[in-house]
Amino acid sequence: MANPEHIDTEVLIHGGGMVGLTLGVALAGAGVETVVLDKADPDAQLAADHDGRVSAITHGSQQMLGAIGLWDHMAPHGEPILEIRVTDGNSPLFLHFDHRAIGAAPFGHIVENRHTRQALHAVAARTERLRLIAPCGLRALSRGAARVEAELDDGTRIRARLAVAADGRHSHLREAAGITVTTWRYNQIGIVCTVAHERPHGGVAQERFLPAGPFAILPMTGNCSSLVWTERADLAPAIMALDDAGFAEEMSLRFGDYLGRLKVVGGRWSFPLGLSHATRYADTRLVLVGDAAHAIHPISGQGLNLGLRDVAALAEVVVDARRLGLDIGSGAILDRYERWRRFDTAMLLAVTDGLNRLFSNDIAPIKLVRDLGLAAVNRIPPLKHLFMRHAMGVIGDLPRLSRGEPL
Repeated sequence: MANPEHIDTEVLIHGGGMVGLTLGVALAGAGVETVVLDKADPDAQLAADHDGRVSAITHGSQQMLGAIGLWDHMAPHGEPILEIRVTDGNSPLFLHFDHRAIGAAPFGHIVENRHTRQALHAVAARTERLRLIAPCGLRALSRGAARVEAELDDGTRIRARLAVAADGRHSHLREAAGITVTTWRYNQIGIVCTVAHERPHGGVAQERFLPAGPFAILPMTGNCSSLVWTERADLAPAIMALDDAGFAEEMSLRFGDYLGRLKVVGGRWSFPLGLSHATRYADTRLVLVGDAAHAIHPISGQGLNLGLRDVAALAEVVVDARRLGLDIGSGAILDRYERWRRFDTAMLLAVTDGLNRLFSNDIAPIKLVRDLGLAAVNRIPPLKHLFMRHAMGVIGDLPRLSRGEPL
């Protein structure tokens, strides 16, 4: 048997999904020796039927992806979000955002997750100082005062200055570190599919609040839209079990006919919806990013963007510390990252949770108040512009990458 390989690196990232691999590209592109470890087979992740979801890439996230060389690969597959229309059931009152009111840039772009993954793997393959090891699991990780040491399932041993948990909402590294999580399940299931329609969508994203939860219609390239349908957990299995005709009928009742004839294309997927938030984002030479640190309701389409802001902030503090000759895995460096990210995350968690609870009912007095609220925001330009800038991801203490600047 050959001797196991020994690798010395600066950062070890556990999890090669969209957040973990983006962090790897950002760090390695700035000269930081980085290893990304993922137990999933890249070929399976890149398959067309792996995941039917899309992500709304905000303008701020787009600037970050452009700064690290990813956006050029994603742009041909992205559909600009030019307008956002928010309605409450069949109420005539609504909230309408138009990107032209605050500048020339779209609010963001809708990109299929598979295209984002393809871009990531293409760029990662040619990024110096980045090594992706997949598929391979992590057998053990020890974290000491000076470094971390990992043993992989194939016997490979890795030494690094910092370990990053990018291994999802059920993070093994977070659990092993004893970091607790505030979590609860919504009584909701998210149903995702792609719908082809007769008329063009015009780059308009629709968010319709129905009693069971939000029903989002997101513009994709061509005459297609991605449907993110929140349904009651007790009803969703029966809807998913319908044949194509029955599913299309249920979908059309909620979708409406404003885009003409509709047809579901490709598969259907469903996901349980919940919220989670780690009590802390760091431990000895360990830091959490993405869903390992937080997971939110898809009501605002901000889940991936929240993780990408983690990437931008962590990459900045690590690269700045390294340039100053500091220990990139020290408690002071990781504390800076946590302070930077916790407020933004906690605020978005509270807003998305509150909106979901406020709108996922059909109680008449509450419905009247929220409809009047939508109409009021729509008629107050300063407040409306603030909401639009939030939708673009350009509010707050932004890292350099989120401003489109290099590390």
